[in-house]
Order: sequence, then structure tokens, then C-alpha cells
Amino acid sequence: MTDFWTASGFHLLTRDADNHLAVTPDFLRAYLLRPEMRPPEEACDAERTLHAALLDDPARPVPAPLLDAMADADARDNWRVWLGFRDRLRAAGTLEGCYIRLFRDGVRGVPGLFIDQLVHAILRGVLDETPSGLRARAGELFFREQTVSVADGRVRLADAETVETMSAIGATSGGFGSLGRLVAEAGTPLRSVELDILDETNHPLYWGRDARHDTVLDITFAAAGLDALARVLEAWVAHFLGTAVSIQPVQSIRDDRWVWHVGLDGAATAILNDLYNGVAVGEERLAQILALFRLDFADPAAMRPDLAGRPVYLGLAMSEGKRLKLKPQNLLVNLPLASVA
Repeated sequence: MTDFWTASGFHLLTRDADNHLAVTPDFLRAYLLRPEMRPPEEACDAERTLHAALLDDPARPVPAPLLDAMADADARDNWRVWLGFRDRLRAAGTLEGCYIRLFRDGVRGVPGLFIDQLVHAILRGVLDETPSGLRARAGELFFREQTVSVADGRVRLADAETVETMSAIGATSGGFGSLGRLVAEAGTPLRSVELDILDETNHPLYWGRDARHDTVLDITFAAAGLDALARVLEAWVAHFLGTAVSIQPVQSIRDDRWVWHVGLDGAATAILNDLYNGVAVGEERLAQILALFRLDFADPAAMRPDLAGRPVYLGLAMSEGKRLKLKPQNLLVNLPLASVA
């Protein structure tokens, strides 16, 4: 295994005594070096001066008059958003602290892109030194939207942005095509682009290709990819909440004492809520469910006393447009804990 997810900024962070990722000047500076944050050619002197000053000291205070002096209103708004996010990071001290506060206190004024970047870096730390390319690929679900293919009894996930890019270049031959053959730009010869389906034998293919997002995860029941996702979900809970849980895929929920569930995305939340409340759910909506899991706490005392010892069911579902956008925060804020970690 080699290093992976270098774009996450993980290598710019340090760990604190709780093994959480402490915010550093270099991590903040990395945002300023992104193309979106660099002043364009037409930027005014005030914006250029502020950018240079923050590169020198990313934590420096920025009085309102400095922003008001910028000629471009959009630039002023963009800087206010980033500075607000920076200040949240600095106040929390760690990426994990910032992330959990965003959802416990309510997300206000923080773009989804910034939240996904936090997850990217945090999960890189959680998966540090993992030998499993399958688990690393499953981890991408936490911060990158997926396109879903359901065919021949298999449920497969490909990176949505990669699929869109490939479709724009040449289009596949139906769904994910043969999971490999694409047509290059018009007028050029055919070429083969491998969208390899990872399994327990070929998962080392992932290393070195992680930045390309060109591998497919099979999350059919009993597939190695679904098990990998369960293990990453377990690690996510343990890292944030300090609570050991066991998460196992199940084919259905057959429990007369079903007392708690968590949807891992918006569609799954809505469907599970309706099923739990006895609302009729049509076949088309039921078909959106991609996976179900049973979560058990290693220590029942970590649960609310009235629910101790009972399983928590998890659901994963695609949207009507066959997209999957995992919401990993749901597992952190919606579990029936005895006390908030």
C-alpha cells in the first residue's frame, strides 16, 4: 500500500491526544492555494493584498473594512464564507470538533463542498495504514456522490463525476457499459478505459488509482464491497463517539420490536420512516433501497436505557435519479446514545 487521498490535506495536519486532526496553518493555507481562492487577473488591489497577507498568516484577523474595500461584491461574499469557515475550524481546534459541531449546532453558511473536504481528511486519518483497497473505495461514498447501476441482480456504484466526464467524452454502451469500453473524443480511435469492479482479490488495484475515481464498488448483499462499507461505518462511529459497534448487512428487517433506525441518506431516511410508521411504500420506492444493516452496540450501556440491547437498523437508498449521496453525519447525531460524546 502507498499513500492515498493526498488531495485531502491529511499530510498537513497533526494528531492531538485524542487522535483527532488538529488544525494547522499549512492546512488553512492549502485552501488559499486552491484555484477558487486565488485572486483572478481582474482582482482589485484590496483582494490581492488580503490574499497575500493570509498566505503569510492564515489565522490573522480580517476586520470588516478590509472586505468592504473589495470592488467585487461576489469576491466579498466568497471571502466572508471562507473566513467564517476558517474561524469555525480554529474555534473547534480539530477537524472532528468542527464537523460534529456543524451538525449538532446546525449547519449555517457552510458550503457542502467544505463539509465534504472535512470528511475527506478525517476519513483519511481513520483509514490510515488500512491494507484494504476495498475499504478505501467504500470510504469514498462518505464524500463523493455515486451513480448506481442495478442489473442482473448486482448493485454497483461508480463515481458520479467520473461517469459524467466519461459520458461527455464518448458515452458508454449502456449503464456503465461493459464497465470498461468508452469512445474517446469524436474523430479519435476507440480506447479502453477500465472501470474495474473491486473485489477481495483485486482490491490492490485501488492504490495508485485513488485520485482517478475510476473503480466500481459492488454492494450487492454478501459482496465484499458491502462488507467493506460496514467496516468503514464501524470505524467512523468508533472514531467520533468512542463507542464500539458491530454493523452487519441484512437482507430485510424482520423485527416485531423494531425500535430505532437511521437512514444513511435522504431517500433511505424517508423510506425507513414510512415503513416504521406503517405508511404504505410502493414497489418503486422499495426498489430504491440498496442495502440494509443491523447495528449492535458492544456495550448496551452505551445506549439509551430504554433501548439498551436492541438493534439499530441502517438503510442505504438511491434517489429516483439513481444517485447515492451518503450522509455520514447521520450516524453520529442520530444514534440512541446514553450520553452525547
